[in-house]
Amino acid sequence: MIAALQRDEVLLADIRSRRGAPGVDLWWLGQSGYLLRAGDKHVLIDPYLSDSLTRKYAGTDKPHVRMSERVIDPERLDFIDIVTASHAHTDHLDPETLAPLFRVNGGLRFVVPAAIAGLAAERAGVEADAPIGLDAGASVDVDGIRIHAIPAAHNRLDRDALGRHLYLGYIIDAFGSRIYHSGDTLWYPGMEEGLRSFRVDVALLPINGNRPERRVAGNLDAAEAVGLAAAIGAGLTIPCHYDMFTFNTADVGEFSLAASRVGIGHRVLGLGEGIRLSGGEMVGLVGKN
Repeated sequence: MIAALQRDEVLLADIRSRRGAPGVDLWWLGQSGYLLRAGDKHVLIDPYLSDSLTRKYAGTDKPHVRMSERVIDPERLDFIDIVTASHAHTDHLDPETLAPLFRVNGGLRFVVPAAIAGLAAERAGVEADAPIGLDAGASVDVDGIRIHAIPAAHNRLDRDALGRHLYLGYIIDAFGSRIYHSGDTLWYPGMEEGLRSFRVDVALLPINGNRPERRVAGNLDAAEAVGLAAAIGAGLTIPCHYDMFTFNTADVGEFSLAASRVGIGHRVLGLGEGIRLSGGEMVGLVGKN
């Protein structure tokens, strides 16, 4: 079991110490989950903070054996303003994470793909009209934070019967920093052109790759994540979607080597580790790992 660098009280103390400070901070919570602090606002991105999938697939031919510690019980995150989900897969839209979050956070705003808004409400245990549904190309201002919806291909650019995208990434524009969380995606034609205009400061990209023998939809691998980051001119790239389940992970060292070869700014975060962002630059940390 991979130990968290910060968890429980230590993690909470770190988050609390930054409340209200200028700029933006980011903590990795495992898999594709992040906590973003912008001023006095806190945004949870694709949080998976339970063992629901491990229990669901126990005893099947596709066990989801957890590799890493859970960093925090979602009920302890009682200061969240916004939560986003990129698509309906449970490691991104987890009822055992979402329901506790909504119980302890009155007025929590919920940004999801419009195509799955009904399912998202059901899993969170909220009213059907509570989620803010976006489609690719749309954006919304929530509590002073602007969120832009970007198409994602997992593995295809799938749409529902109304033509709305089932998978999204988000660009979160907050306090002068633009953070791109791709959600689960492959690199599709025209993707880099669509992203360049946003002048992304920080790219949060999956690296677990696309291997059909896993029998799950795939993602960018380490080299592809580096290539995409370079193509869109991201100032800093942080890898995710690894070290959660034994059957669907990657060697993050391959990402570091690939990023170093092409000279892109990057950082590998430990579980529960946070970094300070200011205009897309890490404060007090080296831009390459």
